[in-house]
Amino acid sequence: MDVTIFGSGYVGLVTGACLAEVGNQVLCVDVDVDKIALLNSGGVPIFEPGLDDLIAKNKQAGRLRFSTDPEEGVAHGLFQFIAVGTPPDEDGSADLRHVLAVAAAIGEHMTSYRVIVDKSTVPVGTADRVAETVRLAQHERGHAVEFDVVSNPEFLKEGAAIDDFMRPDRIIVGTDNPRTGELLRALYAPFNRNHDRVMLMGVRSAELTKYAANAMLATKISFMNELSNIAEAVGADIEMVRVGIGSDPRIGYQFIYPGCGYGGSCFPKDVRALERTARSKGYQADLLQAVEAVNDRQKNLLFSKIEQYFQGNLKGKTLALWGLAFKPNTDDMREASSRRLMEQLWAAGARVRAFDPVAAEEARRLYGDRADLELVENRMAAVEGADALVIVTEWNEFRSPDLSAVQAQLRSPVIFDGRNLFDPAQVNGAGLTYVSVGRVPACIV
Repeated sequence: MDVTIFGSGYVGLVTGACLAEVGNQVLCVDVDVDKIALLNSGGVPIFEPGLDDLIAKNKQAGRLRFSTDPEEGVAHGLFQFIAVGTPPDEDGSADLRHVLAVAAAIGEHMTSYRVIVDKSTVPVGTADRVAETVRLAQHERGHAVEFDVVSNPEFLKEGAAIDDFMRPDRIIVGTDNPRTGELLRALYAPFNRNHDRVMLMGVRSAELTKYAANAMLATKISFMNELSNIAEAVGADIEMVRVGIGSDPRIGYQFIYPGCGYGGSCFPKDVRALERTARSKGYQADLLQAVEAVNDRQKNLLFSKIEQYFQGNLKGKTLALWGLAFKPNTDDMREASSRRLMEQLWAAGARVRAFDPVAAEEARRLYGDRADLELVENRMAAVEGADALVIVTEWNEFRSPDLSAVQAQLRSPVIFDGRNLFDPAQVNGAGLTYVSVGRVPACIV
């Protein structure tokens, strides 16, 4: 099938590459001239495991192309995917300017029937606004063409996005037109062969499903972080509690790891956007507000523990950070816990020496060259001569370090672990003080 994707960011590139991989002719359109030039020259603007090879393979096969021309994009595809950003507005609601700009371009240029697919994460009611925008553009040009608007939210985990797309748990299609539902079912047939994963529902239900999924996962994380703080207060070990409750199949083990707060491009903005949507309808979503408040507070936890350990005297100290990305297998630092921590450390007069396997360039882009930030090439280079080690991201290569070597390099023998990667007894046995999340007993030497 012929598919156009507006937006060549995270969702757009993964969607385009995976749809091309199963034989579709895909054209990705973006207004960013530099990004399209990079893609056409063989580069990829984001880090996602396997994505660069998938894009190169399908470009070479002639199934995947990139353009800045919206007219070409509208002419190309029966399916017009909208996969542009919906950043939070000043009040926390989703900013739909980019989505509606694409809708206007489609309405301006379309000459035959098109299926407009909202792939971006958008508030309930956005499909109606997209349809209205397309109709208005058609009215202004004096030429009406039939179209349908579908909600088809993405459920991609950064770091595992290709596998998520190729082997989806579910394929949500929100449409009020049975014919359009069958067209989407045909498009997704290659990803739906093992058993039927397509779930047809109303447009608004599909739009809410995406927000509901992310809000539920964020709630589990904030709940465990709340429990971890209670565990510290009462002298319990949150890791034992986690195993105890995770064994209950009604709860399960996924997303119940305590830590130093969630970040990324989805959970923070989607929880806020859903709460603002509820508020706009006159409903006060107390639980969503609490999820957001707990996460915001949790991002202060590491700095609070560091400041307490050093008795408020951080001026001139050097802190080694392992991890900058908000999670492993991505270079995404949007709302990452590392950013809150680094900014707090700098405000207190400390220096940061950081290592992340892939996010160093993103940190340079965000913070530029500054005397109190050093980005190094490996984990032990970060530790050498530092006053303490802080673990912020749970990359696999951080899970089994030589703790004795770490102890020998640190000026103060202490690890602040925001992801609970280690056995406290092992860390203590290497002569290190271990300050983690919700694990007070046996953590201090």
